[in-house]
Amino acid sequence: MSQPALILRDVHKCFGEGEHARCALDGVNIEVAPGSVTGLIGPDGAGKTTLMRLCCGLLKLDGGSIQTLGMDVADQPAAVQAAVGYMPQRFGLYEDLSVQENLDLYADLQGVPVQERPARYTRLMEMTKLAPFTSRLAGKLSGGMKQKLGLACALVRPPRLLLLDEPTVGVDPVSRRELWEIVYSQVREAGMNVLLSTAYLDEAERCDQVILLHKGRVLGQASPDRFSQGLKGRTWEVSAQDIRPRRLQADLVKQAGISDAIINGDRVRIITREGFEPDAASLLPGHPGLHVEAVPPRFEDAFIDRLGGAGEGRHATPAIGQVAAGEYPGDPIEVEQLERGFGDFVAVKKVSFSVKRGEIFGLLGANGAGKTTTFRMLCGLLPLSSGRVSVAGHDLRTASAQARSRIGYMAQKFSLYANLTVAQNLEFFSAAYNLRGSHQRGRIQWALQGFELEPYAGTNAGTLPLGYKQRLAFAAALMHEPEILFLDEPTSGVDPLARREFWARTNALAEAGVTVLVTTHFMEEADYCDRLVIMAEGAVLAEGSPHEIRTLARTPENPRPRMEDAFIGLIQSREKAA
Repeated sequence: MSQPALILRDVHKCFGEGEHARCALDGVNIEVAPGSVTGLIGPDGAGKTTLMRLCCGLLKLDGGSIQTLGMDVADQPAAVQAAVGYMPQRFGLYEDLSVQENLDLYADLQGVPVQERPARYTRLMEMTKLAPFTSRLAGKLSGGMKQKLGLACALVRPPRLLLLDEPTVGVDPVSRRELWEIVYSQVREAGMNVLLSTAYLDEAERCDQVILLHKGRVLGQASPDRFSQGLKGRTWEVSAQDIRPRRLQADLVKQAGISDAIINGDRVRIITREGFEPDAASLLPGHPGLHVEAVPPRFEDAFIDRLGGAGEGRHATPAIGQVAAGEYPGDPIEVEQLERGFGDFVAVKKVSFSVKRGEIFGLLGANGAGKTTTFRMLCGLLPLSSGRVSVAGHDLRTASAQARSRIGYMAQKFSLYANLTVAQNLEFFSAAYNLRGSHQRGRIQWALQGFELEPYAGTNAGTLPLGYKQRLAFAAALMHEPEILFLDEPTSGVDPLARREFWARTNALAEAGVTVLVTTHFMEEADYCDRLVIMAEGAVLAEGSPHEIRTLARTPENPRPRMEDAFIGLIQSREKAA
């Protein structure tokens, strides 16, 4: 196929009417080359999902035209849908059906001849490694396995064009690599065209082309390398003696000449603005042993810079103040020989660790490793089978209610009430934490102003962009000024700017004395932790600082391994030894 897989000309799509109208796509013009993997990148609300739904005929255009595989979408929506495979963000799986029943259902819907199904099923189960689980209910699969089943269902009848809407959100690094191997195998073997959106900018670097969307408009389309080339001479890494990377990053991001600053291992990676040459004297005068080194630009640098950077003013952090420490012996979180079983299956096996006051502690692991079960036990949401857990000085077996009153909890799905407004959600959660009268009103105002939610105070939470839902959920968890904060994959699916803002707030909380326990699938976020544990098959596989964990993966060929390298290496070493 020599013609473009997709051609969009002056595409417009709006939702709502009158003063409530919102333009999701505003004059979009793009072409997707045949036989390629094209990434669709942009912050929350950029229009990525709307564009994909238009391309496969699930939404009607308000203006312009779309040619999908040579067919006009407006004139031939049924033919387009028959030729296109689409995997939405929420899998499209039927959780009360088994893996095999989901495959059969999609094969029926896509008209796959019965005689062709066994060979196709065998190939799909081989690619996804789901063959041992065909009788398991989809709702009982781990997050990574659900994603792979969703992709298998989209591939039951090999489509000429595959549309993947953030297929790796909430998936551990091992499963992410496996999903990418499946995608590229389809491009090689079947000549398939792939358009995918992703929140992981390292994944964008694997694409042949990248389309950058922002506020419904195209900011650029090129190879990842072309985007990065424009930043030559503007990317650096900074290290300093006796300064923690978290504090160094907070100081650097405030400098006028810096567009972005993120923690990268035991250093801080910065993007400078045009014409600014960083040196130790100009960056942070008075800091001893500051070292500045030029490094090659990468796609994430270009993405952040195109959107205006994430420097001073982009990390609005509400005043926290110093958190009053509870009076009790020991650390805020103490875990000893923790176990949890479900029937004959032991999900958590004799896990022990402790978290100090004002520390950010990471709980990492592959899907199904037991970290979510551990996390829920520490929050008091799931009873212990055996062992001891102390939170804020309270034993969870005997005083879980007292412990819960001292913690804030931000769930992965945010636990907001979609049909209540932003202000009503804040009022509800503050009342649930026993805030009343002027104190309650003051905390609600604190949240609206500090998290920049005032323009959305009367907006239903369910209609907010994902980044603003995250802000609201974070604010709700902090209404009662908790001493300990539990964050369950708080940045899953949000764009890199929102992640930077989130971690600026979290770092400020830790500096004020709040103890933070966080789970995440973004391995680079582990660098924000003071210490972390990596779990596998219900047990602690490794524990230490990010530097100590990365050291485990250091080799002559890779002297500065990323956290993802260390994570995957540890998991694979355990699998080989098993």
